[in-house]
Amino acid sequence: MEGETVIRVGREILFQAFNWESHNLNWWRHLEDLVEYLAEVGFTSLWLPPSSSSLAPQGYLPKDFYRLDSAYGTENELRSLIQVINSKGLRAMADIVINHRVANKQGAGGHYNRYDGSSMPWDETAITADSGGHGNPSTGDVFGGVPNIDHTQEFVRQDIKKWLQWLLQDVGYSDLRFDYAKGYKADFVKEYIMAAGPCFCVGEYWDTCSYVEDGRQLDYNQDSHRQRIVDWIDGTGGLSAAFDFTTKAVLQEALKRGELWRLRDQQGRPPGVVGMWPSRAVTFLENHDTGSTQAHWPFPPEHVVKGYVYILTHPGLPMVFYDHFYEWGDVVRDAICTFIRIRKQQDIHSRSSIRILEANNSLYAAIIDDKVCMKIGPGQWHPELQEWNLATSGHEYALWERKR
Repeated sequence: MEGETVIRVGREILFQAFNWESHNLNWWRHLEDLVEYLAEVGFTSLWLPPSSSSLAPQGYLPKDFYRLDSAYGTENELRSLIQVINSKGLRAMADIVINHRVANKQGAGGHYNRYDGSSMPWDETAITADSGGHGNPSTGDVFGGVPNIDHTQEFVRQDIKKWLQWLLQDVGYSDLRFDYAKGYKADFVKEYIMAAGPCFCVGEYWDTCSYVEDGRQLDYNQDSHRQRIVDWIDGTGGLSAAFDFTTKAVLQEALKRGELWRLRDQQGRPPGVVGMWPSRAVTFLENHDTGSTQAHWPFPPEHVVKGYVYILTHPGLPMVFYDHFYEWGDVVRDAICTFIRIRKQQDIHSRSSIRILEANNSLYAAIIDDKVCMKIGPGQWHPELQEWNLATSGHEYALWERKR
């Protein structure tokens, strides 16, 4: 299935198949044992951690892009895993870290900015002038402490395109996730996608939200925040989706503070990217940075199930985090599986319509595609019961399906 088709169909349910500590296990072999069940649950794509050799075991300080022996396992184990993923009708998503690259040799100026003897033997001109190289200035935010790749150089782009084509055509990946997408212009992402031809792409454009009261409280209006993410998607020509950090921010704040009115914007829409461009919004509660052992910006644990009620019933492209599914016990996993089953049975998709019925301190209720009705929060509420059957319920949440 080609990328345009996957985005057009909009039936993705994504799974982040690792956390910050996964490198401590033989991860590729561990995941291979999970694939069959993940396919049965209804996931469509498994996001794998960066598979190239890296200075740090998590993979986010890449050295030699073509070397696939990593802390997660050997190249042969990775290829075996991807073969199993593909055989079960799932897709493997590669984590593409091309904002920066750890050098192996000192070059001009005494900086580590050369890659002699590697599969991409770049010199100082491949590195931006603002991170110790002799290339052009960065086209985005500089990632400190490591050489940043200069994507304005033709030879750099050609090398990256060949590598992406190899990952897809030879290694067997289907999808791409662009790490630290703020670091270089979206135009380059568009060029890479067009050259490589992945099935599906998502970018990590993680920007600071709008705050009030001297930064102590999240602003109700996050239009400028989500607009910057939308602008990035637009810069890729709409070829890539983006993680909906706005929805994460608003949803966790609304649940934590008992301010569910935040979940309806001034136009009556969902307040995240999903309210502006739902077919390109990958909604999620947590990832390896925000949660796991890093816990830079964790979703409040007591509200995680309600968070999944929200993203798995709403438009957009929902993603489930490994820890919630495999480390938080049967109750959380069973709830997630139930919500996925309802989403698939009722054919809720990225462009599904949404009508928000209630959004106050203690209650949020909405109808999606006139097929699913949901509520979260301690407030008492239900739809017209002559028209709706209760599908599932739990602590401060309930889902109904339209009677046939």
